[in-house]
Amino acid sequence: MEQTSDHIRACYDAVAREYAERFADELTHKPLDRELLSRFASEVSGRGEVYDLGCGPGQTTAFLHARGASVRGLDLSADLVCEARQRHPDIEFEQGDMLALPLADDSLAGVVAFYAIVHLSPARLRRALEEMHRVLRPGGRLLMAFHIGKGSIHVDEFLGRPISLDFVFFSPQDVASELIQAGFVAVETIERDPYAEVEYPSRRAYLFARKPERHGEASGPA
Repeated sequence: MEQTSDHIRACYDAVAREYAERFADELTHKPLDRELLSRFASEVSGRGEVYDLGCGPGQTTAFLHARGASVRGLDLSADLVCEARQRHPDIEFEQGDMLALPLADDSLAGVVAFYAIVHLSPARLRRALEEMHRVLRPGGRLLMAFHIGKGSIHVDEFLGRPISLDFVFFSPQDVASELIQAGFVAVETIERDPYAEVEYPSRRAYLFARKPERHGEASGPA
């Protein structure tokens, strides 16, 4: 069944404190994530504003901020936004839905979406990618991360709370194809095995892409 934004928001509001305590320092244990985020920060630094979608308690936002990116965080859960503001008072965070971003066309230098698509159906993923493309200015950068696999898993408990959620897996090839359909170019895929005893045991994908610098630039992989 399709998970609505309202349902997902309510679930994360219910576990916001537990989620923040569990994941606020996760990047400490993930060297490839830090390397790729640092690369992204170097590509967007000085070019304009960046949004971290699905920012949660702000760990990714803070990492990018520390590396010179002019970054703001956005999350569907208002309670997670409160957690992020408490932990990182020098960074701006706001509540919002990446399926309808509260941003003007061609307004951002970059977008990060780290595990922000884990509850989206294929149709809603397509909508989210179209929104990311819309708000990026020509030449704007995108970095996504997600769990590799097929189908989804359902949980009735999450972080000690009775929560009903579906977590969705994607193939890198499918997401890359959707990025190209949305109008992105220079799509680059990087994969890694899970870090043992640190995270859920799924293989991970990271996709870099950018909005064309000019109208008519051919889409496709890097």
